[in-house]
Formats: sequence, structure tokens, C-alpha cells
Amino acid sequence: MADEHKNIIWLTQDAYDKLSSELEFLKGEGRQKVSTKIAQARDEGDLSENGGYHAAREEQGQQEARIRQLEVMLRDAQIGEAPATSSTVEPGMQVTICYDGDPDDTDTFLLGSRELLGLTDTNELEIYSPQSPLGSAILGKGKGDTATYEGPNGHEFEVKILEIKAFPTA
Repeated sequence: MADEHKNIIWLTQDAYDKLSSELEFLKGEGRQKVSTKIAQARDEGDLSENGGYHAAREEQGQQEARIRQLEVMLRDAQIGEAPATSSTVEPGMQVTICYDGDPDDTDTFLLGSRELLGLTDTNELEIYSPQSPLGSAILGKGKGDTATYEGPNGHEFEVKILEIKAFPTA
């Protein structure tokens, strides 16, 4: 069950439309503008010492990366609202955990996509993707369950799920 929700990105119709518009702009007018900058810089001569050319190529690379990111995000998007209630951790849920059984060492975060932050007035929550070590360890678990994951330093961490609730998008 957890794997079927792993790549879902919950977006409202408004957020989906905004990201679709950004993608359309980048693939059309955005690409055109960068290509023009590159052509103008190329016309200036020696490319090895042409800062404008290298900056335009860097901008092109960043833009193409954003296009790929948006294409994947929109392909995997679930339009609508994240589940209002759930007995298990799913993308789009706000989760509170404690580390190593210590109720004073807690963390509350959103399991999902950074684009969800644009749907709320607060930017105070951290976001973990369902593909992250912590995200995949807790995906599908319920309140009171424990999970273990390996951190970037190679150490294992044990977390206990204290609360699962809908992410406030209003």
C-alpha cells in the first residue's frame, strides 16, 4: 500500500494550473529568451572569455532542469485535496514524530512536495518527500508505530509517529 502513494504529489487545481503555466512559459517564451541571450553573447566573439555567454548557458541549464522537474511533478500530481483524515501516513499529511522514544525530541513536517507550501500562509514546516529515507520509512505507518531509517551519516534513527493530520491549505 505504501508504494502506491510514494510518488503522488498532491496539488490543488489552482497550484496545478500555476505550475502548468510556468512549464508552458519555460518551454516557449523562456527557451526563446535564453536562446536569444546565447546567440547575442556568441556574436560578441571569443567564447572562452565571454562571461555573458557562460551566464546564459548556465541559465539555460537551470531552466531545462526546472522544465524536467515540472514535467515529472505534473505527471505524478494528484489533483484535489490531500486526504482530510487518514489513519496512516500518506503524501500530503502533516506528521509529528519523536526520535528514539524521547517525547521532548519531536519534529513536525509535511510529507510531500515543496509546491504545497505555496498553498498555505505558513512556510514554517519542513518538507520531506515520500522518497527520502525518513519519508519512505514512515509511509503507510500509523499513529504509535515506530520506523527506522538510515541518516546521511550512516547512523540508524528510530522514530515514533505521534500525530498524523491533514495539511492546512487555507
